[in-house]
Amino acid sequence: MDIIDSIILGIVQGLTEFLPVSSSGHLELGKAILGDQTVPEERLLFTVVLHFATALSTIVVFRKDIVMLLKGALKFKWNDDLQFIMKIAVSMIPAVVIGVYFETELEQLFGGQILLVGFMLIVTALLLFLADKSKNTTKSVSFKNAFVIGISQAIAMLPGISRSGATISTSVLLGNDKTKAARFSFLMVVPLIFGKIAKDVLSGEISAANQNFTVLSIGFIAAFVSGLFACTWMIALVKKSKLTYFAVYCFIVGLIAIGISIFK
Repeated sequence: MDIIDSIILGIVQGLTEFLPVSSSGHLELGKAILGDQTVPEERLLFTVVLHFATALSTIVVFRKDIVMLLKGALKFKWNDDLQFIMKIAVSMIPAVVIGVYFETELEQLFGGQILLVGFMLIVTALLLFLADKSKNTTKSVSFKNAFVIGISQAIAMLPGISRSGATISTSVLLGNDKTKAARFSFLMVVPLIFGKIAKDVLSGEISAANQNFTVLSIGFIAAFVSGLFACTWMIALVKKSKLTYFAVYCFIVGLIAIGISIFK
């Protein structure tokens, strides 16, 4: 992988992590188009670096919210801040179960499964279309909602299902406020990303030995900067009910991916 490929994939990750078009699906498509020749270990480390970059961009965008939540939780009272953190913990349960017990099976779905990506992008398009037609409310995410949203996050581990699209759409379809749904969606993934990175590092699955740090660094910067832009933009788009445009985009790209897979 050269520097240009690193920049392209970094921007793709940064934009699609927050925009509801599936970062995993677009990374698979991007690697297929660019003819990714990296070995599995290098590919895994690069993916981890990009996810770390987008997690940091989330923290930067929601830094005031995170500080407020931590301050409230440290009062050790059953207040709104502690409850919000506990809801995030509840939402993590389905993804943690899938990640621990079905990691091998999940990994087999990556690595050139363009047909699967295409069909899952069409599923994402349907979810976004339904969510955009929902009426806005002032309802906050409940504990029951948090678990259901967590199930959608676990399903979004499939390449082509947008994590942000699935979780925001699920939250909105459950009757929650769109802005609160977006906030919960972006914050709920941060502990999962850091947990996955810690697991991969501690298990020895990834190593920094013999790696091209220039390529990794440039990919990180590209993902971080584009992630800042996409996260801020997505919050505004959800407020204005503009998800239908992304539904159309996902549907078209899904059809293209299916066509490429069938006729290549």
